[in-house]
Amino acid sequence: MNVLRRIGLALFAPVLAIVVAVVISSAVMAALQVNPFRVFEVMFDFGETPAQQTTAIVVILNRAVPLFLAGLAVSIAFRMGLFNIGVEGQYRLATVLAAGVGAAVALPGPLHVLLIVLVAMAVAALWAGLVAVLKVTRGVSEVISSIMLNVIALGIASYLLTGPLRGSPEGASIISTAEIPESGWMPSLNGVFGALGLATPPRQLYGFLLVAVVVGVVIAVLLNRTRFGFDLRAAGLSPSAASASGVDSRGMVVKTMLLSGAVAGLIGMPDLLGSTHAYTTDFTSGLGFLGIAVALLGRNKPVGIALGALLFAFLDRSLVPLQIQDFPASVVTIIQGTIVLAVVIANEIARRVALRAAERGSAVPAIVAGDGSTGPGQSASGAASTGGAADGGEGTGAGVSRTAGAGQRSDERQETGA
Repeated sequence: MNVLRRIGLALFAPVLAIVVAVVISSAVMAALQVNPFRVFEVMFDFGETPAQQTTAIVVILNRAVPLFLAGLAVSIAFRMGLFNIGVEGQYRLATVLAAGVGAAVALPGPLHVLLIVLVAMAVAALWAGLVAVLKVTRGVSEVISSIMLNVIALGIASYLLTGPLRGSPEGASIISTAEIPESGWMPSLNGVFGALGLATPPRQLYGFLLVAVVVGVVIAVLLNRTRFGFDLRAAGLSPSAASASGVDSRGMVVKTMLLSGAVAGLIGMPDLLGSTHAYTTDFTSGLGFLGIAVALLGRNKPVGIALGALLFAFLDRSLVPLQIQDFPASVVTIIQGTIVLAVVIANEIARRVALRAAERGSAVPAIVAGDGSTGPGQSASGAASTGGAADGGEGTGAGVSRTAGAGQRSDERQETGA
């Protein structure tokens, strides 16, 4: 019964957010004299022929892969109570440098791809590390420093693209780096459709999908089943209590941001290795900010983040069919915006419901400290903090604090000793 209740509480917030978003979006569309039922019908129309249907699936999956990695990068920081809003700049800078390195070398296929990926991860991790160093040495808020470093990273990427790493000729409408040799391309997964007896789509299904799945599994195991993950969550819930237990809280801040940045470096790899094979002025942007919404919708759980990424990818794919049917593209933007607002409100409602249940002694809200939805300066006390720490709940948003009484601190010490 407790397991079912915990699953219900975990699903309550995202389901409620989606339902509220659909209702509000429908009301807004009706106010704009747009038929919401017709809009949703077009959005769910994947085509008439098998080839059109598989193509729509490929478009959604290809878009979901970088969104999943972006949400995963944000969630790692959320789990420790950090807000890595600099994911956008980290992956853009990492991608342009990885593209430049990949175009400059010639290696056997697997080694070439591995080199490009490692360069991207290293660059993004180092850029995120600057945020951590500023926080632990000078006390600078990671929100402020990461926003400022975003602007600097985008400026550096623009300079590299138009200067040292430029590969397009003068006067070209789209500026790009030199193209990566074919040995640095990631093979597609289109053979899966033939093996399943489905029509082969004209678009290539990114092979980086498998890498994203592996990364998600590794991060889930690392944060939930290892000492490192426990120390990360403990330091996020209470740095002073973690330090008293022998955890280096300042060191964990640096390690967490390095890990978050390394995952952020992978965001641009699906498009770079599977489609464009070069960094261009129209390279996919905005994924870092969408990753925040995806992480919130998925409650910082890899499975939830994957579902959130698929939802946002589905909405993005709907843009073209809606425009063909003369519906405004802003419909998708409205739905995405309402989802972001609704998920924050729904997460807070779920947190309070779980807290009240815990106060009645009917449930331990293991998921309370872990939805990443609490805002700056928000505090949680009593059973919620204890339950989250004991059950390995994830971290929350920036500036989250928890106030515990003397009796609670005693309980935490007893649990730690146990």
